[in-house]
Amino acid sequence: MSSASQSRLWDVHRLPSAEGRIFLVTGGNAGIGYFTAEQLAATGAVVILGSRDAAKAKAAITSIRSRVCGAHVRHLQLDLADLSSLKTAVDRLDLDQLDAVVHNAGVALDDLPRRETKDGHELMFGTNHLGHFVLTQWLAALLSAAPAGRIVTVGSFAARSERLDLGDLQSTQDYRPKRTYGRSKLAQMCFGFELDRRLRTAGSTVLSVVAHPGGALDSLTPSRPPVHAATPGERLRALPTGLLVQGKDAGAWPVVRAVLDPEVQGGQLWGPRVFGLRGDPRREPVPSHMADPAVAARLWAASAELAGTDPHLGFR
Repeated sequence: MSSASQSRLWDVHRLPSAEGRIFLVTGGNAGIGYFTAEQLAATGAVVILGSRDAAKAKAAITSIRSRVCGAHVRHLQLDLADLSSLKTAVDRLDLDQLDAVVHNAGVALDDLPRRETKDGHELMFGTNHLGHFVLTQWLAALLSAAPAGRIVTVGSFAARSERLDLGDLQSTQDYRPKRTYGRSKLAQMCFGFELDRRLRTAGSTVLSVVAHPGGALDSLTPSRPPVHAATPGERLRALPTGLLVQGKDAGAWPVVRAVLDPEVQGGQLWGPRVFGLRGDPRREPVPSHMADPAVAARLWAASAELAGTDPHLGFR
């Protein structure tokens, strides 16, 4: 599909109805996850915010309801850093089917020391990648029960410049916070592409799609108090950078399109139109280091072993 036809067919401000569908957004209480949830709620769908912090989730729900008349939104207690809790969390959904999950929640650290989850995994890799890897297993039956289930993994522009160290996935030998974060997002994206290959092999109706927000800054993001508030001074100082990047409301656009657009196919990558940093959502070529099936297979096997989970993730 050409970029011209893409923009003609998709309007980020006039989304198609998704009434009757159910979406789960991990980390839906803040940042890209919040705006993804707000935009999806405006389609008439039921939106579930997966969050470990009930107070922040309540604030996000209040904000969404104040902006989306009749919004159907609720909270699911979800802690991706605690792998043993995820089956119980999914059981609490009490659903017969789930139309899509957005794997968005994440931890980003920028200082020392190295930290670990309660399971003993490096915090960013353990939460951002392993948590979603295991969550996918417990959601498999619900996604398969939907007419056209989708798994949308939210990656990061930071992953483009990173490469996985398969011998040190948890940065035990050389921990650098920003690099470890980028690698955790790269692991997520590799997983998203490999998952779709395996779903196609299994003949599943579920699609796995990867999206990223480009350059999305808090200072360019519209206020949603108490979820987010930027001062006039912060917004004024950030205006020049708006030529290159955008706010987190626009950063959610590729994610929302990956969830809703019936033309989206499994194994695709969606991001902002302008240099992958800002603008309307478009399909992007998948970088070779994210699409290498040999690397992805090794990452998959290591992830299943570290998480102690079924390597088929429930899709057979």
